[in-house]
Amino acid sequence: MIKANPIQYKITSPIGILYLVASLKGLQGIYWTKQPVKLVKFLDRSQPSERILDDSQQQLDEYFSGRRRNFDIPLDVEGTVFQKKVWQELAKIPFGQTVSYRDIAKKIKNPKAVRAVGSANGRNPVCIVIPCHRVIAADGSIGGYTGGIRIKQQLLTLEQA
Repeated sequence: MIKANPIQYKITSPIGILYLVASLKGLQGIYWTKQPVKLVKFLDRSQPSERILDDSQQQLDEYFSGRRRNFDIPLDVEGTVFQKKVWQELAKIPFGQTVSYRDIAKKIKNPKAVRAVGSANGRNPVCIVIPCHRVIAADGSIGGYTGGIRIKQQLLTLEQA
């Protein structure tokens, strides 16, 4: 059996340079920095992982231009059972809305796990597609974001337009 090595593709977006990483199964990550996997310069849609990267870029372009609210990219993310449970809840947050870390903890039926939810949120490998930017602090403050507070605010502003 041929081992499916992930590849990455660099894109330019309104929030800066992003590195998309995909396997044959799906999008594995959207990162702010280059990852230690093969970087492809051009995408060949006849290759499954490159087709996933191309579809991901197109859907992100549509999102940033205000033409897309939901993503339908196949995902191939790795994480703990708890992290995946949190990410599944994050994916349910409607476009243009925010929830608190406490709200997510309650939804996964673990109301005392607010800090753990915050940690899982910060480890979400596919930001934007799984909208971790839509999670804010219980007091209404913006909270943290792996890409930085300025970018989180840009994403929230984009969705309110």
